[in-house]
This record gives sequence, structure tokens and C-alpha cells, in this order.
Amino acid sequence: MSDASFILDDSAPRVPTAAPGDYFALLKPRVMSLVVFTALAGLLLAPTPPHPFLAFASLLAIAVGAGASGALNMWFDADIDALMTRTRLRPIPAGRLSREEALAFGLVLSVLAVLTLGLVANWLAAALLAFTIFFYVVVYTMWLKRSTPMNIVIGGAAGALPPIVGFAAATGAVDLSSIVLFSIIFVWTPPHFWALALVKREEYGRAGIPMLPNVAGEDRTRLEILAYSLALAPIGVAPYLLGFASPIYGAASLLLGAALVVGAIQVFRLRSGEAARRAAMRLFFFSILYLFLLFMVLVIERLVHLSPLFS
Repeated sequence: MSDASFILDDSAPRVPTAAPGDYFALLKPRVMSLVVFTALAGLLLAPTPPHPFLAFASLLAIAVGAGASGALNMWFDADIDALMTRTRLRPIPAGRLSREEALAFGLVLSVLAVLTLGLVANWLAAALLAFTIFFYVVVYTMWLKRSTPMNIVIGGAAGALPPIVGFAAATGAVDLSSIVLFSIIFVWTPPHFWALALVKREEYGRAGIPMLPNVAGEDRTRLEILAYSLALAPIGVAPYLLGFASPIYGAASLLLGAALVVGAIQVFRLRSGEAARRAAMRLFFFSILYLFLLFMVLVIERLVHLSPLFS
């Protein structure tokens, strides 16, 4: 019997030790906050400003849907979470929650989120949220993650959908602007996660996850990181080029894209040793800053545009 199966054995009597914070941890709050932020950007791109109540309720439903996805992901991945240092203290592998509790929690939140979004906004947005949850849990977590090194590439669509869901909640439709925001996140996801995978290659290997460095090698991964970063830089400028962001956004996206490419070049050039590890971690953390700043500028611009003080 493996260490993971021993840790996760629910057959023996277990004294409940879960605290509210453990259920909150199941929601993956850091991921949930990014989902809400990018969904807000999509919502604010609506030609007609949504009612504040509709906007708040829609974002709350999207946040709960994202949290439900996180809980269901932890339910299914509890065995491999127990094998990795960055995940082994999560509530299930640490023994504070059972898999059954996480499954029930995630399913209930999923239904509540989808129904709420359908009732307060519209059923297109609700259907898109339901598809996002399904794609992340079933397509990515249950299938792609353990079967192909392209897991991050294809599975990244789930994390890229929130701006489309947000726009649909405000308008009942999908348009080019929301698709562009989807494209930014979709292309951003592989270099972001592959930079971390270069550093955590051995852990992914122990857990049996076929991340690109483990399957195709580190040199191929570095090349892919550079290629995706080169593709992402111009896509990041697209909101300005297409006319739904200001020149300030255009300048910021150019500078951020150039910095991202420089970081990817460093990862590509440094092939071994501690310097290579530091370069990969710098790119990983900068990629988070890159996405956050792009969407922050978009959100601030739209809020200023919608404010009566600036109209």
C-alpha cells in the first residue's frame, strides 16, 4: 500500500477535526480571487453598465462556482496531493476532511452557483459557468491532468472562461472583447505553469503527473515557454489595438509583454543549476504579476469610464 493510500484511508474511524478554515481552503481562495478579478473585467466590458446588484450577485455566483471547482478538484486529486510538498497539507491529505465531505461540499456549491447566476443574470451565463465547472473537474482534473503533457494547454480553457462568463452575465451574449480576454488567459497558462513545472519536476514525477518537463524534457519545455511567451506578448496588446482599451493600457501591455519575453529568454538560455531554477521561479511569479496588472488596468479604465465623476 502506498503512503498516499495510507494517508487517505477513510475506512478507520475518524474524529472530525475540520474547522471552517478547512472548508474555505477547499475553495482554493487564491485561484478564486483571480477568477473573480478576470470575470469582473469581462463584466465591465459590457456596452451598458450592469446594475450594481446584478454585478455583485453575478460575481458572487462565479466565485462560488470557482470555489466548487476547487473543492471537486481536491476531492479527486487527494491521492496525488498527498505526494507533493506544496499540496500535502491541504485538508484532505492532512486528514482534517474526508473525500466524501469535499465531494458533497463541491457538488452543492456547484448547483447553487449555477442556479443563482441563471436567476439573477441569465441562463447563457449560467450554462457557461456550468460548462466551466464541468471542463475543469471532468475534462481537466479527471482526464487530461493524468493522461497527457498537454493537460495545461487544453485544460487552461477552464481558467480562461471567467471573462466570457462575466460578459455574458452582463449582456446575455458573447462578443469579441470577451473572447480576447479569454485568449490572453488561455495563452498565458502554459508558460506560467511550465515555469513552475521545471522547478517541481521531481514532485510531479513522484505523483505520476505527465507534465511537459517529465515527458518531453526540460529543453523542450524551455522552448515551449519561449514560444508561448512570444505569442502572448502581442495578444496582450490586442485590447488596445481593437479599441476597447486606452493608450495607457497599450503602453503597459507592451512593457509587460517585453518583460515577460525577457524572462522567458532567460529561462531558455539557462539550462542547469541554481541560476536556471531561479530564472524559472522568477518567470513563474512575474507571470502572475503580468496577468494581474493587465486586468487591473482594464478594470480601472472601465470603472473610471463608468464613473459619473469622469463622464
